[in-house]
Amino acid sequence: MKKCVYPGSFDPISNGHLDLIKRASKLFDEVHVLISNNILKSSTFTIQERIEMIKECTKQLPNVIVTSSDGLVVNYCKENNINIIVRGMRNYSDYEAEFQLFQYNRDIYPNIETVLLMPTTKLQVVTSSAIKELVAFGVDISKYVPKQIEAKILEKLKK
Repeated sequence: MKKCVYPGSFDPISNGHLDLIKRASKLFDEVHVLISNNILKSSTFTIQERIEMIKECTKQLPNVIVTSSDGLVVNYCKENNINIIVRGMRNYSDYEAEFQLFQYNRDIYPNIETVLLMPTTKLQVVTSSAIKELVAFGVDISKYVPKQIEAKILEKLKK
């Protein structure tokens, strides 16, 4: 069974994230969407809120498991017998960051591989930070977030 992990903060999940999850679910038997705690960021949504939103958006994908971890992604992989990390790569700076992470991950877990998926053109610039900023300025976010959780995102971000 080929398993992968797709880690991120998903604060909130965007259509770009969802696109990668759907594509990974076609490539792998099991996709672990891992909400990982980024110590360099403060979160808007709780871990539980993010888990619920992602589960709502992926309920039609039976091979997707949504979970969270406070530890390193690579340690989650080791503990769950996962050898592949899936990451999205929007631009060159994403490449630099992923290249660096790959080196550290390989030092910790030599069996790990990283698979980089390119976003579809229309979703290339979508980020959770941009979504938050758009909401703050009253811009319509409907083309950037999954329809089934848009109201929840707006409710939380408008507070």
